[in-house]
Amino acid sequence: MTAWTPADMPDLTGRSAIVTGANSGIGLPTALELARRGARVTVTARSADKGAGAVTRIRQEVPDARVDHARLDLADLASVREFAAGVDQVDLLVNNAGVGMTPKSVTKDGFELQFGTNHLGHFALTGLLLPRLLARPGARVVTVSSDAHARGSIDFDDLALDHGYGRMSAYGRSKLANLLFALELQRRVQRAGVDLVSVATHPGATATRIVKLGPLQWLLGVFLQSPEAGAVPSLYAATSPDIRGGEFVGPRAKLLTPSPTARSTEVAARLWDVSAELTGVRFEEIAYR
Repeated sequence: MTAWTPADMPDLTGRSAIVTGANSGIGLPTALELARRGARVTVTARSADKGAGAVTRIRQEVPDARVDHARLDLADLASVREFAAGVDQVDLLVNNAGVGMTPKSVTKDGFELQFGTNHLGHFALTGLLLPRLLARPGARVVTVSSDAHARGSIDFDDLALDHGYGRMSAYGRSKLANLLFALELQRRVQRAGVDLVSVATHPGATATRIVKLGPLQWLLGVFLQSPEAGAVPSLYAATSPDIRGGEFVGPRAKLLTPSPTARSTEVAARLWDVSAELTGVRFEEIAYR
């Protein structure tokens, strides 16, 4: 069977997509290919200059691309709210942006940086955009996780990681939270009977700048796959007619099995409640009654 490629994507004319962190890494080719297929794409980045640079690069390949950029800092809930308030339509939300293996730090709102940025920022963004998503037939939310989720764990009594911080374990925790969120979102939209599909992805080991190696950064390009290859799971999840809600898509658009913890409905429900409390975003449209 021939492997799926972005050339297999359907025409996306009339569809609007938001790709977070689309100024670099796998986010840029994700936004590029969506635009190439006719979607109106909003590139988000933490700075206007980086967003504008991504738009320029996309238009170099797709001169007639319908693409713009907006500032969005997922480590600042005020920025998330400001961005969401300016969105008028969205059919495809790709929760792609992230930080990884950082020294211990906190977001503007005081959350541990990797958990706060990778999970809480995207949780809040999705909830704030939910009314616009539900207004569009066949809307999808794609949340980028990682196989690192299997090495993560969540201690709800120490979300700040005050009793031990490891760069990789904190990253794994944030990716586990991404996957728990994506699967729980699908459960809740199914229970509510609304038209929305939530899918999680693992891009595979990709040469991006999420890992900073200083002078040795070039080594990533030697041993890891390209960002274009890393974008394939997100593009498949966002556009394939064969996708089903709650699936976990890996490299070469192959379906993966989440870890037992990621499949736990109890952990997912508790994380959802904690995330809603921390961010103040309640997903009222699909709240359990």
